[in-house]
Amino acid sequence: SMFAFAAGLLCMYLCTLGAGRIALGQNARGTRFLCTAIPAGVDPSCPVPAVPMQGSGAQEEVLRNTVMQLRETILQQKETIVDQVGTIKELTAKLSRCESAAEDSLRDGKYRSQGSWRKENTNTMGDLPRDPSDTIDHLGKTMQNLKDRLENLEQQQMRTNMSGATFPNELRDLLQRRLGDLENQLLKKVTELEEEKTQLYNETAAHQHRTESTLNSLLERITELEKGNSGFKSPEGFKVSLPLRTNYLYGRIKKSLPEMYAFTVCMWLKSTASPGIGTPFSYGVPGQTNEIVLIEWGNNPIELLINDKVAQLPLSVSDGQWHHICITWTTRDGLWEAFQDGEKLGSGENLAPWHPIKPGGVIILGQEQDTVGGRFDATQAFVGEITHFNIWDRILRPVDIMNMANCSSYMPGNVVPWVDNNVEVYGGATKWALEICEDQLFGS
Repeated sequence: SMFAFAAGLLCMYLCTLGAGRIALGQNARGTRFLCTAIPAGVDPSCPVPAVPMQGSGAQEEVLRNTVMQLRETILQQKETIVDQVGTIKELTAKLSRCESAAEDSLRDGKYRSQGSWRKENTNTMGDLPRDPSDTIDHLGKTMQNLKDRLENLEQQQMRTNMSGATFPNELRDLLQRRLGDLENQLLKKVTELEEEKTQLYNETAAHQHRTESTLNSLLERITELEKGNSGFKSPEGFKVSLPLRTNYLYGRIKKSLPEMYAFTVCMWLKSTASPGIGTPFSYGVPGQTNEIVLIEWGNNPIELLINDKVAQLPLSVSDGQWHHICITWTTRDGLWEAFQDGEKLGSGENLAPWHPIKPGGVIILGQEQDTVGGRFDATQAFVGEITHFNIWDRILRPVDIMNMANCSSYMPGNVVPWVDNNVEVYGGATKWALEICEDQLFGS
């Protein structure tokens, strides 16, 4: 319509000039006539009524200026349209590549890895970065660039509207739809990357767990090989070492206890820990984790707990030397006795009287149990070495205890004997060969 309007004005100008020349030939007094625009389909011989007009020079100048302004406006519009068409083609090409990449991703499923995605899918905006965060940043920058271009086009529209020209609303709507599609693609990409991150984290955790399990198995196997296929020189010729005060180093007795109305517990201990050697052993049952506990905690003396009732024992074993310890107890009146290195150093009564020891619990070496078999407290852990841990379901005679302490005889426990295949170690606790009476004899 702009070109038609300009053509009409040109026709007006030409017809005016022609009519003027005709009038000059017929009328020497300088009469002028105005030629109007010729409608479409009308004979172009300008047979229209002429109207006299004064001031031909000024009128011709006005028309000439008008034509020049219109010609300049038309050229500016053509340049704007060419720029906009180029921009639209560029955006359409890029967005088409984005759409094709998104379709490829949906068709191929989740990309197996970042490297394979780069090989098997067409890049959306050139060569995408390898790192997922760089991919998001790259798409974000591309989207911001498109937004800036859209704003520039809208500003051009405003300037064009102010100059009286029109800007196609279809172009603006197209760009807005394309920009919305790109935003949706970016959000989808972020979601996929978050899902991939979660999956990688879960796979890493599972791999770490498998690795730790394998290492623990290898450590156990190496320990077995170090001891030799036949175990130690004798089934009882070993010690359990607990060198650190932690909540994860401990030993566990495979056998449990039957219901008992009396018992004797004997062991060899060696420790230099202070304050307090910790918990040499504990026996916990469902409903009572302190069924039998021997503990020296903080600055308190060594204590014996039966059914969570407490008796203090006059024992001292934290000088870094091996000491033989025996404790007897009977449910009748709750009588107890404490022996160190074969000598009875103390006794008492009313310790959980008439309470039978409950069966089916867990015996732990080196830790105090807050739940059956677990939830240890590092401040209550035993630090040192233990060997010849035996339990009987009766009270031993003092002479039997003395003979074991001076290595003149050895009596394995009839309920829990100290044998290699009955003791397991965990968390870095170790079993080492030791013949305690040979060690005592040679002082090594």
